[in-house]
Order: sequence, then structure tokens, then C-alpha cells
Amino acid sequence: MELDYIEHISPILKDGIKNYLIDIDGTITEDVPNEEPERMVTCEPFPDALETVNKWYDEGHQICFFTSRTENLKQITIDWLDKHGFKYHSVLCGKPRGGNYHWIDNHLVRATRYKGRFTDLVEKQVTIEVFKED
Repeated sequence: MELDYIEHISPILKDGIKNYLIDIDGTITEDVPNEEPERMVTCEPFPDALETVNKWYDEGHQICFFTSRTENLKQITIDWLDKHGFKYHSVLCGKPRGGNYHWIDNHLVRATRYKGRFTDLVEKQVTIEVFKED
């Protein structure tokens, strides 16, 4: 990963490169709960998700699967991603379950809710919650 470092602050990606954090269950495949790990082996990827994620990877973007699956399910997850040909840089387990996420970070975070179809991202104006500026 090529990063720019500026005077000891957190690194940033090169211009035009995005750092995609992508959920797995209900986003790139059917919604499989942690309590049913046997289904994690047999579920199929959504074809548009596989195509789009691999395109982003090939364009030089960073792909990290960030899942609510627990750490003991990580190897099953990696094996499934590899079996189906997903290209990625990393897999993070342990994302909090339950949704309604409010991600607070010192870097700009853009969230896109998956609603049944993976495509290239488009620009859209929306209302968001932010911290009050003084």
C-alpha cells in the first residue's frame, strides 16, 4: 500500500485511491449469522459483488473485508473468499453486531449502505450527522 506521510500524522492513501471496508454477510453473500457457520462454507457470492470488488482491487484500491464474524471463523471466511476468487488485502473480524453504526474517526469516513446491488459508486447529496463546529 502506497501511503503519503506528512510530519508524523496518520498516513493517507495516494490521490484517487480508496480504502474500502466491506461487510460480508448480507452484503457480498446471503446474510449468514455467526451461529450457523456451516452455511458460511456453502453460501454463494452475489455475482455483482464479486465483479465490482475485484474491479476496485484491479484499479489499485485497498480492499478490506470487515465482518461481524468472530475471530474463530476467520479461516473459514478466508477460505470462502479465496474459493470464490475475491481479491483483497485483509480481513478484519469482530465488527460490532447490530447495525446503526456511528463511526468516529480522525479521517473522513464515507458510509454506503448496501441495498441489494453492487455497482460503481455514484455521487449523491444526503443529510448526515456530524459533530457541531465551534
